[in-house]
Amino acid sequence: MRNISSNRFDDGRDGTVRISDVARHAGVSPSTVSYVLSGKRSISETTRRRVLDSIDALGYRPHAGARSLASRRSNVLALVVPLREDVHVPVAMRFAVSVVTAARDHDHDVLLLTQGEGPAGLRRVAGSALVDGVVVMDVETDDARVPVLRSLGLPSVLIGVPADTGGLTCVDLDFAAAGSACVDHLADLGHRDIAFVGQPASVYGRRTGFAERTLAGFESAARRRGLRATFHPCDPAGAGGLASALVRDRPGLTGLIVHNEASLAPLLDAFAGHGRVPPEISVVALGPPPPGVPELTRVELPAEELGARAVSLLMDRIEGPERPGVTLLEPRIVPGGSTAPPAG
Repeated sequence: MRNISSNRFDDGRDGTVRISDVARHAGVSPSTVSYVLSGKRSISETTRRRVLDSIDALGYRPHAGARSLASRRSNVLALVVPLREDVHVPVAMRFAVSVVTAARDHDHDVLLLTQGEGPAGLRRVAGSALVDGVVVMDVETDDARVPVLRSLGLPSVLIGVPADTGGLTCVDLDFAAAGSACVDHLADLGHRDIAFVGQPASVYGRRTGFAERTLAGFESAARRRGLRATFHPCDPAGAGGLASALVRDRPGLTGLIVHNEASLAPLLDAFAGHGRVPPEISVVALGPPPPGVPELTRVELPAEELGARAVSLLMDRIEGPERPGVTLLEPRIVPGGSTAPPAG
């Protein structure tokens, strides 16, 4: 009688190569191949190696159920993507695409969770064994998801840095250093009166880590350099009004740092309407310039590198012992045509 259960991984999804072909090539029974794939019985190392060599030689691809049984994994990572009204979606999607691309390099798919699912979403995927680990974006200084991540035992990496990093693996741009570098760039050119146009007020209201750290770096460097410096949160709809107010109230303003991708283009248009175009007013952008905007001096936002680093760190946590810690990428200013020494 044929043992049907021993061939449950042989469902024809692999094309012409079946589990019976692997067994014949390796000189073992189909049930032995199944046990090598599932790990449910002890198989000698010599036999296991012979089966694996035959799998490689024949190009056999067990279906996802067999692979997950063999590895006790789902081969899926979760990514928590911020989808809020005050989040610039093109930048968020750069991070998401970089995570998905890196995950495929590790033979993993990606399950997207929204920020709104919060701690409950993390508990759901952990409790159902849907994923092997999770990458969390848009990290707040006092993030409610952090205690949950610690309690779940699910491997995780944060793209962002909360206040308490104990036991966590985090990777991010050094935003405090980025804010400081923008100030130093303008001060080295001779600017003494500058303004920082930041994220919408709601981003600071919920204490988003990258925004707070950039602002802290700006303020610290401005004090160190003895500059007149002011901070202005900005919603894209209010960019024109802010530009008009700065032109009216700050006639000595010569330098502008913009950490707001969505507001950058309308802000520059509004300044141009008042006859102030770069580099007459020097502009440093923190992040990618929008399409159609002339080449700006800017701090690169290494979304692709951060996504790849996050996935690599997560795979390390999945594969081996935990090595928590914080990795901060050094910011890099890319010179453009939008900054120059102040006139006169």
